[in-house]
Amino acid sequence: MSPEERQQRGESSRGQASRIGSVRPLSVLLAAIGTLTQVPVASAHGTTGSGGLSQGHGVIIALVGAVILGGFILLKRTDRITATTALYGVFAGIAITALGAVLFEGLSPDPTYTANSMPFPRSWYQPLALLSGLGIMVASFVVGWLRWPSRPRYTFLGILMGLWISYPYLLPGLASDTHPLGYAIVLGTPLLVGYVIWKDAGSVIRAVMRDPVARRFGIGVGIVLALFFVTVTGYLSFFPEEGFPEEVTVVVLPAIYQLVSWPTLEIAIPHLPYVHIPFFLAVSPGQVIIVGLLSALIGLNAALIARHWRVEERAGMTEGTAGSAAIVGTCTCGCCGPLVAKIAVLAAGPSIAAPLYWVFVDSASPLSAVFIVGSFILFTGSLLYSVQAARQPDQSAAIIPAD
Repeated sequence: MSPEERQQRGESSRGQASRIGSVRPLSVLLAAIGTLTQVPVASAHGTTGSGGLSQGHGVIIALVGAVILGGFILLKRTDRITATTALYGVFAGIAITALGAVLFEGLSPDPTYTANSMPFPRSWYQPLALLSGLGIMVASFVVGWLRWPSRPRYTFLGILMGLWISYPYLLPGLASDTHPLGYAIVLGTPLLVGYVIWKDAGSVIRAVMRDPVARRFGIGVGIVLALFFVTVTGYLSFFPEEGFPEEVTVVVLPAIYQLVSWPTLEIAIPHLPYVHIPFFLAVSPGQVIIVGLLSALIGLNAALIARHWRVEERAGMTEGTAGSAAIVGTCTCGCCGPLVAKIAVLAAGPSIAAPLYWVFVDSASPLSAVFIVGSFILFTGSLLYSVQAARQPDQSAAIIPAD
């Protein structure tokens, strides 16, 4: 299948999916969303009525969340608050920042780009994908053989990630949409990642999860990021949009999501009871697998960081800069390309944002697959590195459950 056909099918598969939404991390955030949506909005995507929401409100909310996040990290580093208090504050900052980012993305006008703004022709996509995938597979084999000869699972994971990038161009035409190899790659990724974590980090993670504060923090961050991912990609929406169905609509349509076609359940409700706002949700097995895996990895990383903060406080240790950077970096992911492109439009104009869109957001671009694969490798590697650090002799207390 040609890249143009793949993009058209990817766009049509979303149906009425809009790139707008809001995040519901906990009941407090749901109440906040309900309050915000009561402000009259004439239409979404940048056009608001008098006194309505705009992308500026999203920017302000995101900045407030960032200030709260940074403030609690600073207070914790200067020992003005306990680690537990800092974690609750950091979680609130992450949730508010995510809410602001979603409002900004949803209320910003969707930019339109032409083929003339592409940084390089689409004919480059196939060699880029094949060379990138092959390079990752060869590097995984060499590094695994030299660095981890007793852990071939690392090599197999790297080879699988290389196949993920190359797959769309390995099979010609429509065959790649429903080929068993594509489904095996997508379904095998969480299984192999889970096996690697179970073998190399299972005991430490089980000990960390016995700490109730670390467990709640990790689960909360994972939920917030999962909702953030599905809203900025248009699979969850609470805002009105032109052409939205006037009656409750429930359909199941085939849709391409990450390599292959999946049956996708789409639910559109014009007015939710009591709050009188529209609701759109699209769910597919592929989406659940990808978003679930990313959110689980981020949540586990967050739980380990929370556990480190708690043990550090009990041991009277001082925190280095890496700890604060990690708790922010853990909540960063490469699958937020649409949001990045809109931020670029706001900051630098369409001429700068257009190349970013075509390189990282275009569904046919191999670099969008590199972002997904890179996220898997980054979060898995970060988790294993943190566990190895916790197993050092001078860090043995780091896996002891807190009181």
